[in-house]
Amino acid sequence: MTITSAAYYGLFLTLSPVQRAVNALSDDTFAGAHKLTWFDWSLLIPYFAIMAVLSMYGMYRYEVIRNYLKHRKKLPQAPPAQFETLPRVTVQLPLYNERYVVERLLESVIQLEYPRDRLQIQVLDDSTDETHPFTQALVARLRAEGHPIEYHHRDNREGFKAGALQEGLKTATGELIAIFDADFVPPRDFLMRTVHFFTEPKVGVVQTRWSYLNRNYNVLTEVEAILLDGHFVLEHVARCGRGLFFNFNGTAGVLRRQMIEDAGGWEHDTLTEDCDLSYRAQLKGWKFLYLPGLDCPSELPVEMHAFQVQQSRWAKGLVQVAKKLLPGILRAPIPWRHKVEAFFHLTPNISYPLMMVVSALLVPVMIVRFYMGWWQMALIDLPLIFASFCSIIAFYLFAERELDRRNWKRTIWMLPALLAVGVALAVINTRAVMEALLGIKSSFVRTAKYAIAGNRVRVGETKYRRKSGWLPFIELGIGTYFLVMIFWAVDSYNFLALPFLTLFTSGYYWAGFATLYQEYQSRLRWQRQRQLGLETAR
Repeated sequence: MTITSAAYYGLFLTLSPVQRAVNALSDDTFAGAHKLTWFDWSLLIPYFAIMAVLSMYGMYRYEVIRNYLKHRKKLPQAPPAQFETLPRVTVQLPLYNERYVVERLLESVIQLEYPRDRLQIQVLDDSTDETHPFTQALVARLRAEGHPIEYHHRDNREGFKAGALQEGLKTATGELIAIFDADFVPPRDFLMRTVHFFTEPKVGVVQTRWSYLNRNYNVLTEVEAILLDGHFVLEHVARCGRGLFFNFNGTAGVLRRQMIEDAGGWEHDTLTEDCDLSYRAQLKGWKFLYLPGLDCPSELPVEMHAFQVQQSRWAKGLVQVAKKLLPGILRAPIPWRHKVEAFFHLTPNISYPLMMVVSALLVPVMIVRFYMGWWQMALIDLPLIFASFCSIIAFYLFAERELDRRNWKRTIWMLPALLAVGVALAVINTRAVMEALLGIKSSFVRTAKYAIAGNRVRVGETKYRRKSGWLPFIELGIGTYFLVMIFWAVDSYNFLALPFLTLFTSGYYWAGFATLYQEYQSRLRWQRQRQLGLETAR
Protein backbone atom coordinates (compact mmCIF):
# COMPACT_ATOMS: atom_id res chain seq x y z
CA MET A 1 0.00 0.00 0.00
CA THR A 2 1.37 3.41 -0.95
CA ILE A 3 1.70 5.95 1.85
CA THR A 4 0.06 9.28 1.03
CA SER A 5 2.20 12.41 1.12
CA ALA A 6 0.56 13.82 4.24
CA ALA A 7 0.88 10.54 6.15
CA TYR A 8 4.39 10.11 4.80
CA TYR A 9 5.60 13.44 6.21
CA GLY A 10 3.70 12.90 9.46
CA LEU A 11 5.28 9.49 9.98
CA PHE A 12 8.68 10.95 9.12
CA LEU A 13 8.39 13.57 11.86
CA THR A 14 7.17 11.13 14.53
CA LEU A 15 9.84 8.47 14.07
CA SER A 16 12.79 8.59 16.44
CA PRO A 17 16.12 9.72 14.89
CA VAL A 18 17.63 6.26 15.28
CA GLN A 19 14.64 4.61 13.66
CA ARG A 20 14.77 7.10 10.75
CA ALA A 21 18.41 6.30 10.16
CA VAL A 22 17.80 2.55 10.27
CA ASN A 23 14.86 2.85 7.91
CA ALA A 24 16.79 5.03 5.50
CA LEU A 25 19.69 2.61 5.36
CA SER A 26 17.62 -0.51 5.08
CA ASP A 27 15.01 1.02 2.73
CA ASP A 28 12.51 -1.38 4.31
CA THR A 29 9.98 1.19 5.48
CA PHE A 30 10.01 3.90 2.86
CA ALA A 31 12.27 3.35 -0.15
CA GLY A 32 10.64 0.17 -1.22
CA ALA A 33 7.09 1.23 -0.47
CA HIS A 34 6.92 4.92 -1.11
CA LYS A 35 5.87 6.00 -4.54
CA LEU A 36 6.01 9.57 -5.72
CA THR A 37 2.69 11.37 -5.42
CA TRP A 38 1.47 14.51 -7.17
CA PHE A 39 2.66 16.49 -4.15
CA ASP A 40 6.16 15.06 -4.48
CA TRP A 41 6.26 15.81 -8.19
CA SER A 42 5.06 19.39 -7.56
CA LEU A 43 8.24 19.84 -5.51
CA LEU A 44 10.68 17.87 -7.62
CA ILE A 45 9.82 19.24 -11.07
CA PRO A 46 10.42 22.95 -10.31
CA TYR A 47 13.40 22.09 -8.11
CA PHE A 48 15.24 20.11 -10.80
CA ALA A 49 14.20 22.54 -13.54
CA ILE A 50 15.78 25.41 -11.63
CA MET A 51 18.84 23.33 -10.74
CA ALA A 52 19.25 22.55 -14.44
CA VAL A 53 19.23 26.28 -15.27
CA LEU A 54 21.71 27.05 -12.50
CA SER A 55 23.87 24.19 -13.72
CA MET A 56 23.89 25.70 -17.19
CA TYR A 57 25.38 28.91 -15.80
CA GLY A 58 27.77 26.80 -13.74
CA MET A 59 29.02 25.00 -16.83
CA TYR A 60 29.48 28.41 -18.44
CA ARG A 61 32.02 29.25 -15.71
CA TYR A 62 34.02 26.18 -16.70
CA GLU A 63 33.84 27.36 -20.31
CA VAL A 64 35.21 30.76 -19.28
CA ILE A 65 38.19 29.04 -17.66
CA ARG A 66 38.75 26.97 -20.78
CA ASN A 67 38.63 30.03 -23.03
CA TYR A 68 40.97 31.87 -20.70
CA LEU A 69 43.57 29.11 -20.90
CA LYS A 70 43.22 28.83 -24.66
CA HIS A 71 43.18 32.53 -25.61
CA ARG A 72 45.00 34.44 -22.84
CA LYS A 73 48.16 34.83 -24.93
CA LYS A 74 46.22 36.56 -27.71
CA LEU A 75 45.75 39.77 -25.74
CA PRO A 76 47.84 42.70 -27.01
CA GLN A 77 51.09 43.13 -25.12
CA ALA A 78 52.06 46.39 -26.81
CA PRO A 79 50.38 48.86 -29.18
CA PRO A 80 50.87 48.13 -32.90
CA ALA A 81 52.35 51.60 -33.46
CA GLN A 82 53.09 54.91 -31.74
CA PHE A 83 51.46 58.26 -32.45
CA GLU A 84 53.91 60.77 -33.86
CA THR A 85 51.68 63.51 -32.49
CA LEU A 86 49.73 62.50 -29.42
CA PRO A 87 45.94 62.80 -29.75
CA ARG A 88 43.99 65.21 -27.61
CA VAL A 89 42.57 63.54 -24.51
CA THR A 90 39.66 64.67 -22.34
CA VAL A 91 39.57 63.17 -18.85
CA GLN A 92 36.02 63.09 -17.51
CA LEU A 93 35.44 62.80 -13.75
CA PRO A 94 31.72 62.29 -12.97
CA LEU A 95 30.90 63.17 -9.34
CA TYR A 96 27.87 63.06 -7.10
CA ASN A 97 28.28 63.89 -3.39
CA GLU A 98 31.85 62.56 -3.19
CA ARG A 99 33.21 64.87 -0.48
CA TYR A 100 35.60 62.35 1.04
CA VAL A 101 37.31 61.10 -2.13
CA VAL A 102 37.21 63.99 -4.59
CA GLU A 103 40.45 65.60 -3.40
CA ARG A 104 42.34 62.32 -3.73
CA LEU A 105 40.93 61.86 -7.22
CA LEU A 106 41.92 65.32 -8.46
CA GLU A 107 45.40 65.10 -6.95
CA SER A 108 46.03 61.87 -8.85
CA VAL A 109 44.54 63.07 -12.16
CA ILE A 110 46.57 66.29 -12.34
CA GLN A 111 49.71 64.15 -12.05
CA LEU A 112 48.94 62.16 -15.20
CA GLU A 113 51.90 62.16 -17.57
CA TYR A 114 50.64 63.80 -20.75
CA PRO A 115 51.42 67.04 -22.61
CA ARG A 116 49.41 69.81 -20.96
CA ASP A 117 48.47 71.33 -24.31
CA ARG A 118 46.91 67.99 -25.40
CA LEU A 119 45.00 67.36 -22.17
CA GLN A 120 41.64 68.54 -20.86
CA ILE A 121 40.24 67.56 -17.45
CA GLN A 122 36.50 67.91 -16.92
CA VAL A 123 35.05 67.69 -13.43
CA LEU A 124 31.38 66.82 -14.04
CA ASP A 125 29.80 67.51 -10.66
CA ASP A 126 26.11 66.81 -10.00
CA SER A 127 26.55 67.16 -6.23
CA THR A 128 23.81 68.57 -4.05
CA ASP A 129 25.80 68.87 -0.81
CA GLU A 130 29.02 70.62 0.30
CA THR A 131 30.93 68.61 -2.31
CA HIS A 132 29.82 71.26 -4.82
CA PRO A 133 31.45 74.38 -3.26
CA PHE A 134 34.42 72.38 -1.99
CA THR A 135 35.18 70.89 -5.40
CA GLN A 136 34.55 74.15 -7.20
CA ALA A 137 37.09 75.92 -4.98
CA LEU A 138 39.56 73.06 -5.37
CA VAL A 139 39.30 73.13 -9.17
CA ALA A 140 39.72 76.92 -9.17
CA ARG A 141 42.95 76.57 -7.18
CA LEU A 142 44.31 73.84 -9.44
CA ARG A 143 43.41 75.85 -12.52
CA ALA A 144 45.22 78.87 -11.11
CA GLU A 145 48.27 76.67 -10.69
CA GLY A 146 48.22 76.05 -14.43
CA HIS A 147 46.49 72.68 -14.69
CA PRO A 148 44.09 72.20 -17.68
CA ILE A 149 41.08 71.49 -15.49
CA GLU A 150 37.47 72.70 -15.77
CA TYR A 151 34.50 72.57 -13.43
CA HIS A 152 30.99 71.80 -14.68
CA HIS A 153 28.02 71.69 -12.32
CA ARG A 154 24.45 70.72 -13.22
CA ASP A 155 21.44 71.85 -11.24
CA ASN A 156 19.66 68.58 -12.03
CA ARG A 157 20.65 64.93 -12.32
CA GLU A 158 18.88 64.26 -15.58
CA GLY A 159 20.25 61.01 -16.95
CA PHE A 160 22.42 60.59 -13.84
CA LYS A 161 25.98 59.56 -14.71
CA ALA A 162 25.15 58.96 -18.38
CA GLY A 163 23.57 62.40 -18.58
CA ALA A 164 26.65 64.04 -17.02
CA LEU A 165 29.01 62.29 -19.44
CA GLN A 166 26.87 63.21 -22.44
CA GLU A 167 26.68 66.83 -21.28
CA GLY A 168 30.46 66.90 -20.88
CA LEU A 169 30.94 65.78 -24.48
CA LYS A 170 29.42 69.08 -25.65
CA THR A 171 32.53 70.97 -24.53
CA ALA A 172 35.07 68.14 -24.71
CA THR A 173 38.05 68.84 -26.96
CA GLY A 174 39.60 65.38 -26.90
CA GLU A 175 39.57 62.76 -29.62
CA LEU A 176 39.86 60.24 -26.79
CA ILE A 177 37.85 60.26 -23.57
CA ALA A 178 39.30 58.79 -20.36
CA ILE A 179 36.80 58.23 -17.55
CA PHE A 180 37.49 57.75 -13.84
CA ASP A 181 34.92 57.38 -11.08
CA ALA A 182 35.48 59.33 -7.89
CA ASP A 183 36.97 56.45 -5.90
CA PHE A 184 39.71 55.64 -8.46
CA VAL A 185 43.36 56.69 -8.34
CA PRO A 186 44.84 56.35 -11.84
CA PRO A 187 48.61 55.75 -12.06
CA ARG A 188 50.74 58.53 -13.53
CA ASP A 189 51.52 56.63 -16.75
CA PHE A 190 47.92 55.55 -17.40
CA LEU A 191 47.39 57.64 -20.53
CA MET A 192 50.81 56.99 -22.05
CA ARG A 193 50.22 53.24 -21.70
CA THR A 194 46.77 53.28 -23.29
CA VAL A 195 46.45 55.96 -25.99
CA HIS A 196 48.85 54.35 -28.49
CA PHE A 197 46.50 51.37 -28.88
CA PHE A 198 44.18 53.79 -30.68
CA THR A 199 46.60 53.95 -33.60
CA GLU A 200 44.43 51.09 -34.86
CA PRO A 201 41.42 52.95 -36.35
CA LYS A 202 38.72 50.46 -35.31
CA VAL A 203 39.71 50.35 -31.65
CA GLY A 204 36.92 52.04 -29.73
CA VAL A 205 37.74 51.21 -26.10
CA VAL A 206 40.79 50.27 -24.06
CA GLN A 207 39.75 48.90 -20.65
CA THR A 208 42.20 48.33 -17.79
CA ARG A 209 42.01 46.06 -14.76
CA TRP A 210 40.73 47.27 -11.42
CA SER A 211 42.84 46.85 -8.29
CA TYR A 212 41.87 47.77 -4.75
CA LEU A 213 43.29 50.23 -2.22
CA ASN A 214 41.47 48.64 0.72
CA ARG A 215 41.40 44.97 -0.29
CA ASN A 216 42.42 43.82 3.21
CA TYR A 217 40.27 46.27 5.19
CA ASN A 218 37.87 43.55 6.40
CA VAL A 219 36.44 40.18 5.38
CA LEU A 220 33.81 41.81 3.20
CA THR A 221 36.32 43.80 1.14
CA GLU A 222 38.44 40.67 0.64
CA VAL A 223 35.41 38.83 -0.69
CA GLU A 224 34.45 41.77 -2.93
CA ALA A 225 37.95 41.78 -4.40
CA ILE A 226 37.76 38.05 -5.14
CA LEU A 227 34.39 38.46 -6.85
CA LEU A 228 35.69 41.30 -9.04
CA ASP A 229 38.91 39.42 -9.80
CA GLY A 230 36.85 36.68 -11.37
CA HIS A 231 35.46 39.25 -13.78
CA PHE A 232 38.68 41.13 -14.54
CA VAL A 233 41.15 38.23 -14.44
CA LEU A 234 39.15 35.53 -16.24
CA GLU A 235 36.05 36.86 -18.00
CA HIS A 236 37.56 39.90 -19.70
CA VAL A 237 40.65 37.99 -20.80
CA ALA A 238 38.61 35.05 -22.13
CA ARG A 239 36.24 37.33 -24.08
CA CYS A 240 38.84 39.70 -25.44
CA GLY A 241 41.26 36.90 -26.30
CA ARG A 242 38.61 34.99 -28.23
CA GLY A 243 37.36 38.12 -29.99
CA LEU A 244 33.96 38.11 -28.27
CA PHE A 245 31.98 41.12 -27.09
CA PHE A 246 32.85 42.44 -23.65
CA ASN A 247 31.98 45.62 -21.82
CA PHE A 248 33.63 48.86 -20.82
CA ASN A 249 33.30 48.97 -17.03
CA GLY A 250 32.34 52.63 -16.75
CA THR A 251 35.69 53.73 -15.35
CA ALA A 252 39.44 53.15 -15.66
CA GLY A 253 39.25 53.07 -19.44
CA VAL A 254 39.69 55.19 -22.54
CA LEU A 255 37.05 55.58 -25.28
CA ARG A 256 37.24 56.98 -28.77
CA ARG A 257 34.84 59.89 -29.05
CA GLN A 258 33.89 58.91 -32.59
CA MET A 259 32.82 55.50 -31.29
CA ILE A 260 30.57 57.04 -28.63
CA GLU A 261 28.84 59.21 -31.21
CA ASP A 262 28.59 56.43 -33.81
CA ALA A 263 26.92 54.15 -31.25
CA GLY A 264 24.31 56.81 -30.44
CA GLY A 265 25.92 58.46 -27.42
CA TRP A 266 25.35 57.84 -23.74
CA GLU A 267 21.79 56.69 -23.01
CA HIS A 268 20.27 56.61 -19.54
CA ASP A 269 17.38 54.17 -19.89
CA THR A 270 19.41 51.52 -18.02
CA LEU A 271 21.44 51.67 -14.80
CA THR A 272 24.52 50.26 -16.55
CA GLU A 273 25.02 52.83 -19.28
CA ASP A 274 28.57 51.55 -19.83
CA CYS A 275 27.43 48.03 -20.77
CA ASP A 276 24.63 49.45 -22.91
CA LEU A 277 27.02 51.63 -24.92
CA SER A 278 29.55 48.78 -25.19
CA TYR A 279 27.15 46.41 -26.94
CA ARG A 280 25.72 49.10 -29.21
CA ALA A 281 29.24 50.04 -30.29
CA GLN A 282 30.46 46.49 -30.87
CA LEU A 283 27.36 45.70 -32.92
CA LYS A 284 28.52 48.54 -35.19
CA GLY A 285 31.92 46.90 -35.62
CA TRP A 286 34.05 48.72 -33.06
CA LYS A 287 36.84 46.75 -31.41
CA PHE A 288 37.41 46.65 -27.65
CA LEU A 289 40.78 45.87 -26.06
CA TYR A 290 41.58 44.76 -22.53
CA LEU A 291 44.91 45.38 -20.78
CA PRO A 292 45.14 43.14 -17.69
CA GLY A 293 48.75 44.20 -17.13
CA LEU A 294 47.71 47.79 -16.35
CA ASP A 295 45.74 48.12 -13.12
CA CYS A 296 43.94 51.16 -11.77
CA PRO A 297 43.49 51.29 -7.96
CA SER A 298 40.02 51.89 -6.55
CA GLU A 299 38.16 51.72 -3.25
CA LEU A 300 35.77 48.92 -2.32
CA PRO A 301 32.62 49.42 -0.21
CA VAL A 302 33.38 48.59 3.42
CA GLU A 303 29.79 48.19 4.62
CA MET A 304 27.43 45.35 3.81
CA HIS A 305 24.45 47.46 2.77
CA ALA A 306 26.58 49.75 0.59
CA PHE A 307 27.91 46.66 -1.16
CA GLN A 308 24.41 45.23 -1.56
CA VAL A 309 23.13 48.48 -3.07
CA GLN A 310 26.04 48.57 -5.55
CA GLN A 311 25.50 44.97 -6.60
CA SER A 312 21.74 45.39 -6.95
CA ARG A 313 22.30 48.40 -9.23
CA TRP A 314 24.62 46.35 -11.43
CA ALA A 315 22.22 43.39 -11.41
CA LYS A 316 19.24 45.52 -12.38
CA GLY A 317 21.25 47.36 -15.03
CA LEU A 318 22.42 44.17 -16.72
CA VAL A 319 18.89 42.79 -16.88
CA GLN A 320 17.72 46.12 -18.33
CA VAL A 321 20.43 45.93 -21.01
CA ALA A 322 19.42 42.33 -21.74
CA LYS A 323 15.79 43.37 -22.26
CA LYS A 324 16.83 46.32 -24.40
CA LEU A 325 19.52 44.80 -26.60
CA LEU A 326 19.44 41.00 -26.44
CA PRO A 327 16.65 40.57 -29.03
CA GLY A 328 18.64 42.72 -31.49
CA ILE A 329 21.86 40.88 -30.67
CA LEU A 330 20.22 37.52 -31.38
CA ARG A 331 18.94 38.84 -34.74
CA ALA A 332 22.19 40.56 -35.69
CA PRO A 333 24.39 39.13 -38.51
CA ILE A 334 27.19 38.15 -36.12
CA PRO A 335 28.70 34.72 -35.34
CA TRP A 336 26.62 32.49 -33.06
CA ARG A 337 29.38 32.40 -30.45
CA HIS A 338 28.95 36.17 -29.96
CA LYS A 339 25.23 35.66 -29.36
CA VAL A 340 25.75 32.83 -26.87
CA GLU A 341 28.37 34.81 -24.97
CA ALA A 342 26.15 37.91 -24.89
CA PHE A 343 23.28 35.84 -23.49
CA PHE A 344 25.37 34.40 -20.65
CA HIS A 345 27.02 37.75 -19.98
CA LEU A 346 23.79 39.73 -19.70
CA THR A 347 21.53 37.24 -17.90
CA PRO A 348 23.44 35.60 -14.99
CA ASN A 349 21.60 37.63 -12.35
CA ILE A 350 18.44 35.67 -13.08
CA SER A 351 20.06 33.10 -10.78
CA TYR A 352 19.16 35.20 -7.72
CA PRO A 353 15.37 34.79 -7.89
CA LEU A 354 15.93 31.17 -8.89
CA MET A 355 18.14 30.68 -5.84
CA MET A 356 15.39 32.11 -3.63
CA VAL A 357 12.97 29.52 -5.01
CA VAL A 358 15.50 26.70 -4.59
CA SER A 359 16.16 27.72 -1.00
CA ALA A 360 12.43 27.59 -0.27
CA LEU A 361 12.14 24.15 -1.86
CA LEU A 362 15.36 22.75 -0.39
CA VAL A 363 14.01 21.24 2.82
CA PRO A 364 10.84 19.54 1.48
CA VAL A 365 12.76 18.28 -1.53
CA MET A 366 15.44 16.86 0.76
CA ILE A 367 12.75 14.96 2.65
CA VAL A 368 11.47 13.43 -0.56
CA ARG A 369 14.94 12.72 -1.91
CA PHE A 370 16.08 11.20 1.38
CA TYR A 371 13.61 8.35 0.95
CA MET A 372 14.09 7.83 -2.77
CA GLY A 373 17.44 6.17 -2.24
CA TRP A 374 21.11 7.14 -2.14
CA TRP A 375 21.89 5.90 -5.65
CA GLN A 376 19.44 8.30 -7.23
CA MET A 377 20.89 11.17 -5.24
CA ALA A 378 24.39 10.24 -6.35
CA LEU A 379 23.44 9.93 -10.00
CA ILE A 380 21.18 13.00 -10.26
CA ASP A 381 21.84 15.46 -7.44
CA LEU A 382 25.62 15.30 -7.28
CA PRO A 383 26.23 16.16 -10.97
CA LEU A 384 23.90 19.14 -10.65
CA ILE A 385 25.67 20.26 -7.48
CA PHE A 386 29.04 19.85 -9.17
CA ALA A 387 27.95 21.95 -12.14
CA SER A 388 26.22 24.76 -10.23
CA PHE A 389 28.00 24.86 -6.85
CA CYS A 390 31.51 23.54 -7.41
CA SER A 391 31.96 25.72 -10.50
CA ILE A 392 31.83 28.81 -8.27
CA ILE A 393 34.66 27.49 -6.13
CA ALA A 394 36.76 26.46 -9.13
CA PHE A 395 36.17 29.78 -10.90
CA TYR A 396 37.32 32.07 -8.12
CA LEU A 397 40.16 29.85 -6.90
CA PHE A 398 41.54 29.73 -10.43
CA ALA A 399 41.20 33.51 -10.84
CA GLU A 400 43.16 34.19 -7.65
CA ARG A 401 45.81 31.65 -8.62
CA GLU A 402 46.31 33.40 -11.95
CA LEU A 403 46.44 36.82 -10.31
CA ASP A 404 48.73 35.97 -7.40
CA ARG A 405 50.43 32.60 -7.61
CA ARG A 406 52.27 33.15 -4.32
CA ASN A 407 49.36 33.98 -2.04
CA TRP A 408 46.33 32.52 -3.79
CA LYS A 409 45.86 29.70 -1.24
CA ARG A 410 44.46 32.21 1.23
CA THR A 411 41.39 32.23 -0.99
CA ILE A 412 40.62 28.67 0.13
CA TRP A 413 39.98 29.98 3.64
CA MET A 414 37.83 32.76 2.23
CA LEU A 415 35.51 30.42 0.31
CA PRO A 416 32.88 30.07 3.08
CA ALA A 417 32.64 33.87 3.28
CA LEU A 418 32.56 34.12 -0.51
CA LEU A 419 29.62 31.72 -0.74
CA ALA A 420 27.86 33.38 2.18
CA VAL A 421 28.11 36.78 0.50
CA GLY A 422 26.44 35.31 -2.56
CA VAL A 423 23.53 34.33 -0.33
CA ALA A 424 23.59 37.77 1.32
CA LEU A 425 22.88 39.34 -2.07
CA ALA A 426 19.93 37.08 -2.84
CA VAL A 427 17.07 39.17 -1.47
CA ILE A 428 18.12 42.60 -2.72
CA ASN A 429 19.27 41.30 -6.11
CA THR A 430 16.06 39.33 -6.53
CA ARG A 431 14.14 42.55 -6.06
CA ALA A 432 16.44 44.31 -8.54
CA VAL A 433 15.97 41.60 -11.17
CA MET A 434 12.20 41.54 -10.77
CA GLU A 435 12.02 45.35 -11.02
CA ALA A 436 14.04 45.22 -14.24
CA LEU A 437 11.85 42.49 -15.73
CA LEU A 438 8.68 44.40 -14.79
CA GLY A 439 10.03 47.68 -16.15
CA ILE A 440 10.05 49.46 -12.78
CA LYS A 441 12.39 52.45 -12.99
CA SER A 442 14.71 53.60 -10.21
CA SER A 443 17.34 56.27 -9.82
CA PHE A 444 21.10 55.78 -10.01
CA VAL A 445 22.22 55.22 -6.41
CA ARG A 446 25.84 56.06 -5.65
CA THR A 447 28.04 53.80 -3.56
CA ALA A 448 29.39 55.67 -0.55
CA LYS A 449 33.21 55.87 -0.38
CA TYR A 450 35.31 57.40 2.39
CA ALA A 451 38.98 57.60 1.27
CA ILE A 452 39.82 54.91 3.79
CA ALA A 453 43.24 54.96 5.40
CA GLY A 454 44.44 52.23 7.76
CA ASN A 455 41.61 50.38 9.49
CA ARG A 456 39.19 53.19 10.28
CA VAL A 457 36.42 54.83 8.30
CA ARG A 458 36.70 58.59 8.30
CA VAL A 459 34.50 60.44 10.80
CA GLY A 460 31.39 61.79 9.16
CA GLU A 461 30.56 58.64 7.22
CA THR A 462 26.96 58.73 8.44
CA LYS A 463 26.20 61.43 5.90
CA TYR A 464 26.40 59.08 2.90
CA ARG A 465 24.87 55.93 4.36
CA ARG A 466 21.59 54.69 2.86
CA LYS A 467 18.90 53.39 5.15
CA SER A 468 18.35 49.70 4.69
CA GLY A 469 14.67 49.75 5.69
CA TRP A 470 12.98 46.36 5.74
CA LEU A 471 15.81 44.44 4.08
CA PRO A 472 17.84 43.24 7.13
CA PHE A 473 14.72 42.06 8.95
CA ILE A 474 13.64 39.96 5.98
CA GLU A 475 17.16 38.52 5.78
CA LEU A 476 17.13 37.68 9.50
CA GLY A 477 13.72 36.07 9.15
CA ILE A 478 14.88 33.85 6.29
CA GLY A 479 18.09 33.06 8.18
CA THR A 480 16.06 31.95 11.21
CA TYR A 481 14.00 29.65 9.00
CA PHE A 482 17.17 27.94 7.81
CA LEU A 483 18.55 27.78 11.37
CA VAL A 484 15.45 25.82 12.40
CA MET A 485 16.00 23.56 9.40
CA ILE A 486 19.55 22.87 10.58
CA PHE A 487 18.21 21.48 13.86
CA TRP A 488 15.69 19.43 11.91
CA ALA A 489 18.42 18.04 9.61
CA VAL A 490 20.57 17.02 12.60
CA ASP A 491 17.62 15.44 14.36
CA SER A 492 16.61 13.52 11.25
CA TYR A 493 20.15 12.46 10.32
CA ASN A 494 19.77 14.30 7.00
CA PHE A 495 23.41 15.35 7.04
CA LEU A 496 23.59 15.87 3.28
CA ALA A 497 21.51 19.01 3.69
CA LEU A 498 23.67 20.53 6.45
CA PRO A 499 26.32 22.28 4.29
CA PHE A 500 23.68 24.04 2.23
CA LEU A 501 21.48 24.94 5.20
CA THR A 502 24.50 26.30 7.08
CA LEU A 503 25.53 28.34 4.05
CA PHE A 504 22.08 29.92 3.72
CA THR A 505 21.84 30.59 7.44
CA SER A 506 25.25 32.24 7.71
CA GLY A 507 24.74 34.32 4.56
CA TYR A 508 21.37 35.76 5.58
CA TYR A 509 22.47 36.33 9.19
CA TRP A 510 25.68 38.02 8.09
CA ALA A 511 23.79 40.39 5.81
CA GLY A 512 21.06 41.21 8.34
CA PHE A 513 23.15 41.56 11.50
CA ALA A 514 26.01 43.39 9.76
CA THR A 515 23.65 45.99 8.31
CA LEU A 516 21.83 46.58 11.61
CA TYR A 517 25.09 46.79 13.56
CA GLN A 518 26.64 49.25 11.12
CA GLU A 519 23.52 51.41 11.20
CA TYR A 520 23.57 51.34 15.02
CA GLN A 521 27.22 52.39 15.07
CA SER A 522 26.45 55.09 12.54
CA ARG A 523 23.69 56.51 14.74
CA LEU A 524 26.01 56.54 17.74
CA ARG A 525 28.64 58.48 15.80
CA TRP A 526 26.02 60.94 14.61
CA GLN A 527 24.78 61.48 18.17
CA ARG A 528 28.33 62.04 19.43
CA GLN A 529 29.03 64.55 16.67
CA ARG A 530 25.74 66.34 17.35
CA GLN A 531 26.46 66.47 21.07
CA LEU A 532 29.96 67.76 20.40
CA GLY A 533 28.53 70.43 18.13
CA LEU A 534 26.05 71.56 20.80
CA GLU A 535 28.77 71.72 23.46
CA THR A 536 31.00 73.72 21.12
CA ALA A 537 28.16 76.14 20.38
CA ARG A 538 27.77 76.83 24.09
